[in-house]
Amino acid sequence: MNDAFNVAFSGGMVLGFVLVGLALLGLVLLILFYKGLMFEKAVSAYTVEQQHEMFLKMFEAVAGYGLGGSTVALFGRVGGGIFTKAADVGADLVGKVIENMDEDSIQNPGVIADNVGDNVGDIAGMGSDLFGSFAESTCACLVISATSPELVASQAFFFPLIISAFGIIVGLFTSFVSTHVISVDSLEDVEKSLKAQLYVSTILMTPAIWLAAILTLPETFTFNVVEGGHVN
Repeated sequence: MNDAFNVAFSGGMVLGFVLVGLALLGLVLLILFYKGLMFEKAVSAYTVEQQHEMFLKMFEAVAGYGLGGSTVALFGRVGGGIFTKAADVGADLVGKVIENMDEDSIQNPGVIADNVGDNVGDIAGMGSDLFGSFAESTCACLVISATSPELVASQAFFFPLIISAFGIIVGLFTSFVSTHVISVDSLEDVEKSLKAQLYVSTILMTPAIWLAAILTLPETFTFNVVEGGHVN
């Protein structure tokens, strides 16, 4: 049971870490690219008002990253869902209804297609959906942070990305606890292991966010209202 749990958990870890890592990497590279493209000289050479408006326009353009993620997720969700349900319903109709077999019986060859469909639905469908959600929420935070002169001047608008980066590190420790510290010897232990992740990640992530805020955010900052493309 413990070996089976570790294999399943490690397989899920691949999607989780790759998804967040690639989303974060792509967003950081996109920000650096747009920054180099829109600022023809050093940022400090511009006035505070000019920096403010240019960063606001830049992050409005970066928000297209989240829109693109959601667009891909739409087709991945639909395509993956169709494949999953077609394989699932087909295997169940033949096995459970016609031949009176158990759910996912090893005697039913259609279970192979069922499992393949589940993987397609979870990876192509749910994975792209999570990618879109991550990109959208992070881009929304960046657009909001661009309305603050203090955050723009101190480069503190990277704070949402730093939280995600800390989350990757905390996730590594949390996953190690589930696969190497807690032993899963029965079905009841699976729930205990998954709940332990919530406790460990909360205990580790809370001071990590506090540390990120202390190191990144200025002591005071304000958010301004944007009307007609101009900051008031």
